[in-house]
Amino acid sequence: MKDVDVDCRQRYSRQIMLPGVGVEGQRKIGAASVFIVGAGGLGSAAAYYLCAAGVGKLGVADPDQVELSNLQRQILHNTERLGAAKAFSAAQTLRDLNPEVEVAPRRQRLTVENARELLDGYDLVVDCSDNFHTRHAVNDACVCARRPLIYGAVQGFQGQAMTIVPGEGPCYRCLCPDPPAPEEAPPGWQRGVIGVLPGLIGLVQASEALKLILGRGELLTGRLLLYDMLAMEFSQVRVKRSAGCPACGMVKEVFKK
Repeated sequence: MKDVDVDCRQRYSRQIMLPGVGVEGQRKIGAASVFIVGAGGLGSAAAYYLCAAGVGKLGVADPDQVELSNLQRQILHNTERLGAAKAFSAAQTLRDLNPEVEVAPRRQRLTVENARELLDGYDLVVDCSDNFHTRHAVNDACVCARRPLIYGAVQGFQGQAMTIVPGEGPCYRCLCPDPPAPEEAPPGWQRGVIGVLPGLIGLVQASEALKLILGRGELLTGRLLLYDMLAMEFSQVRVKRSAGCPACGMVKEVFKK
């Protein structure tokens, strides 16, 4: 979206009327680019609402195919697309929702080797992955590039989220220094989750992304937001930068020159 024309003013009228957004804020949203890692439950909610809000460009990376068991929570997909690549299914849904938004699907798993290339050119990243190795790879790439990152995770009836702004607060490795052993952390598909939970946490991630873009509000920087669905309770844990954090230490080495 190059500018806020008449059609855009109508589409985004409920946002534009807010004193904290206005036409200038909508222009910021339209000029922003966000990369979403994962088109599953978290990614479905985050991508859908960022697209609806008018974010100019959305990158979506996911290597998997749509399965019937996904549809209980992954609202970017539907029964007719069983077997389709999630990245392309997500792109179709997002384009139908808002043709003003450029959607760039990538049918790839983000790894240490390709993270920098995939994330290059994007303003910020929303990590909606479901495994520790991907989370650490995303974190390290964002810290090195000084690119804001919004982390989210869910399991069972509980979820969490944190916003990482390199140089201004702790990163994901300050919270979880290294990936746990495989036997200690089974893959996401082996862990149960109530369907609405990733929707809620994904919306928290989308909210943080919009706050970053607009430059408004207090971010979840240095604060791990915890949600317990059964108790219907939100709580926060303060997270400090770790003096021995390999990622934060790495960025100091890269940028001290």
